[in-house]
Amino acid sequence: MSMPKLLQPLALSSLVMTLVACSPTVQVAVPNEPITINLNVKIEHEILIKVDKEIDNLLEENSDLF
Repeated sequence: MSMPKLLQPLALSSLVMTLVACSPTVQVAVPNEPITINLNVKIEHEILIKVDKEIDNLLEENSDLF
């Protein structure tokens, strides 16, 4: 079961054309619009100040300092 001599070049050329057509291509393109990055960040902070009763009383007595 061998191919006739006329079909061998045809088969070879069709095989080459198939391999060339299936070759991957890589394209690098610049986007038309600028790249935007949306950061939805929620920052919460809590500051706790504990004041001794003595210091609190001192501040009440000398309220004219501030």
